[in-house]
Amino acid sequence: MTWRPTIAALAGLCVALSTASLPAGAALANPPGTPPGVCPTGTGYGPPLPTSSVTATKIQSGFSFLEGPVWVADGGYLLFSDMAAGTGPYNVQPSTIRRFTPPATFDTFLANAGSNGLALSTDAQQIIAATHDQRNVSAYRISDRARSTVATNYQGRAFNTPNDVAVRSDGVAYFTDPTFQRGNRPDQLSGRTSVFRVSGGQVSLVDDRLRQPNGIALSPDGTALYVGAYSENRIYRYAVQPDGSTGARSVFVNYLGGPDGVTIDCAGNVYWASGSDSLIHVYSPTGTPLGTIRSGTSGTTNVAFGGPDRQTLYITSGPRNDSGLYSVRLNVPGYPY
Repeated sequence: MTWRPTIAALAGLCVALSTASLPAGAALANPPGTPPGVCPTGTGYGPPLPTSSVTATKIQSGFSFLEGPVWVADGGYLLFSDMAAGTGPYNVQPSTIRRFTPPATFDTFLANAGSNGLALSTDAQQIIAATHDQRNVSAYRISDRARSTVATNYQGRAFNTPNDVAVRSDGVAYFTDPTFQRGNRPDQLSGRTSVFRVSGGQVSLVDDRLRQPNGIALSPDGTALYVGAYSENRIYRYAVQPDGSTGARSVFVNYLGGPDGVTIDCAGNVYWASGSDSLIHVYSPTGTPLGTIRSGTSGTTNVAFGGPDRQTLYITSGPRNDSGLYSVRLNVPGYPY
């Protein structure tokens, strides 16, 4: 089958950047960064954590290797990727999308999904997935699980293995492309691991100077893109223009422990998962450390807000073959992925 890049799965209302001043802590209504309907207008927020050191509660463990949680508000459930050990001649990791429906129901949402990081389309009718099985970015329609392709290659060359994805509220998507799930498949990008943008069906390069880019997220006002460079122990911040293009890159924080998955709350605070110390490190929009959230003893991989008020933080964490899902209640609502 021939796959063509398409952004149809991400089509949504175009939103213009506003330069009007806001009260401290206020949030724009549906700004370019925030998924539609997530952050209310004119709301002031206090400290995001109840204390500077918080411990999450285990919901269930015993999974292979969990990643990419995303909250689906319409159904009231959380989806996440569960990746098994590599198989076949190319040593590619099979992946299943599993579903958690609070308070305690788990089932299989989609077998053989080939997915890692997950996000929502702007109309919340599709899951946008970084899919390493086909080395592309895919869209899965929630209603019938039908798969389409969002980005298939860059200038005719196969990606390494797309890892994580962020979708702007006007449909522009950004994704990271390290080599973690490439297995024995050939390198077509000359050793480069990169960040890409998809807009209007076209794939553009954001940055190919990062070593193993991993988690990726947008600020609520849509003016900043955050990317964790796993092999550099560093998080970068890119200025984002109204059309979705990116400008100057700066160091957001020098990070200990290898930054993995990430989410952001409506106040712009950044929650970054660290596999080596099993912590979620929380930073203010200026990079000031605000505290940590502990889950499990190793292998913390990713985070997403969920629940009816989006103030429950869901965390995927744990060693291979005993990976688990955790949760903790926080003070500020946030992104569903």
